[in-house]
Amino acid sequence: YPGTVLLVSHDRDFLNNVVTSTLVFESDGRVREYVGGYDDWLRQATPIPPAEAKPKPKEAAKTKRERPQARRKISFKEQREVEALPEQIEHLESERQSLYAQLADPALYKEGGAGVVQAKARLETIEKELPQLYARWEELEEIKFSEAVKV
Repeated sequence: YPGTVLLVSHDRDFLNNVVTSTLVFESDGRVREYVGGYDDWLRQATPIPPAEAKPKPKEAAKTKRERPQARRKISFKEQREVEALPEQIEHLESERQSLYAQLADPALYKEGGAGVVQAKARLETIEKELPQLYARWEELEEIKFSEAVKV
């Protein structure tokens, strides 16, 4: 097969025998590519220093205090916000796709630079807003979930 296949598996032996490169989600939030399978990744990966691997006792205590706050009830205003967020996100994503299509059209560049600058500026704004909206949506859904579970 001449293309690329994205494969997810818990079977390390299978991955070692099949894959030619491995995408790893690192602890710093980045995705890195390593040549080879799971064992090759273990050999190539730089180990996390022990000081960074274990959270400090103060940080662990702080984390424990934050959890009960997440178990509060969702307010009426937040409930309306969580209901509106998917539509807002969908609107921004469709606008982003439209802007990508505009920027890919050679006619836009023939008309002059003002249209290009305006489209790029709006695209940058959307690219900044979308992660914030997704984070807020996730935060509100976690509150709703913790309210429903009552653990």
